[in-house]
Amino acid sequence: MSNGMTEWCAAPGRPLSGSLRVPGDKSVSHRAVMLGALAEGTTRVRGFLEGEDTRATARVFQAMGVRIETPNASERIIHGVGLHGLRAPVAELDCGNAGTGMRLLAGVLAGQAFDSVLVGDASLSKRPMRRVIDPLSAMGARIDAEAGGTPPLRIHSNSALQGIDFKSNIASAQVKSAVLLAGLYAAGETRVREPHPTRDYTERMLAAFGWPIEFAPGEARLRGGHALRATDVDVPADFSSAAFFLIAASVVPGSELRLEAVGMNPRRTGLLSALRLMGADIREEAPREQGGEPVADLVVRHAPLHGIEVPEVLVPDMIDEFPALFVAAATARGRTVVRGAAELRVKESDRIATMAAGLAALGVEITETPDGAIIEGGAIRGGRADSHGDHRIAMSLAVAAQRASDPVVIDDVANVATSFPGFVELAKGIGMGISDA
Repeated sequence: MSNGMTEWCAAPGRPLSGSLRVPGDKSVSHRAVMLGALAEGTTRVRGFLEGEDTRATARVFQAMGVRIETPNASERIIHGVGLHGLRAPVAELDCGNAGTGMRLLAGVLAGQAFDSVLVGDASLSKRPMRRVIDPLSAMGARIDAEAGGTPPLRIHSNSALQGIDFKSNIASAQVKSAVLLAGLYAAGETRVREPHPTRDYTERMLAAFGWPIEFAPGEARLRGGHALRATDVDVPADFSSAAFFLIAASVVPGSELRLEAVGMNPRRTGLLSALRLMGADIREEAPREQGGEPVADLVVRHAPLHGIEVPEVLVPDMIDEFPALFVAAATARGRTVVRGAAELRVKESDRIATMAAGLAALGVEITETPDGAIIEGGAIRGGRADSHGDHRIAMSLAVAAQRASDPVVIDDVANVATSFPGFVELAKGIGMGISDA
């Protein structure tokens, strides 16, 4: 152990092989709980992500009177209370590490007839919430935060929200979703326009739950005054979780891996385009639809990668996958340049700085820029790297270790449970060298 925090020891294993299914999509799991709770009737969710973040969201709704059953692992039965059936909580609502949970909940709670307080762990308590507070306030919400616009969020009762035409200056599905969810409670039309199209999970799921909504890339609109109707949700495998194995199999010689039923929402899969530009060999098989979302099996084989300038148009559709992409770039021939990704600096950690420090500690030549990085591909050596409690950084560094000359110790990995419980066991099963130190 290091500084009392969980750590991994990772090193090259064997060529990766086999077939696996990664856990359910976190974004879909959050939204399924939220809309199921606010719907009329009973919603059954299959493939629910058993992560700390999504469980925290479920606990929040249970604290407001929603009965949620767990008949089996990765399954939830949600007894909806209707749009106006939530009860005032008796204590603060703890979102844990879930930024998605907190921002979307702010939208739901902005129109409730009771006060509520959203809190989170030390990491979440540093994340910017002004981006949702401002548009929600424009709708008439009353939300207090800390001086820097950080949690806790104190949300005052409000039964008089008004729809707005909100033109966002940042491309954020969480901001868009918070405004749309508040729009369920607002008089008139709520419209959101974005500088770049972002993930449309909320829009797709609102439609699946029967709420009239119009949406296209970069824009969505709905009117208040309708009802959500319970529906069953099959959650696809999480593309962001699959990303670590897509890159590991791409960079470890001799690998061939099948990833089953991966969510292929076009607003989520920018990494596929970037990897293919770098020379990756990834094939999509058996495309189909599951729970309103496109899915496919992905077959990935090792291929020599080369550096690229990542097209900025792909950035919003791969924002969570950049830590893993940095690892692909570190193993590629030549230089990779990332621009337009300043949003990485306000994730669970400053992901540009944290990945730059982690890869530099392993001998990678990487230069930070304000909105990205320049990465020179080459050899990766062993050493010690700190994930700073960021689950995606930790798993990305474990992938980097598969190409290292010596073992890599990765510090502060406990938060991997927030998005990918069982990562170590699954990774070992396909041939990665990794263990709890």
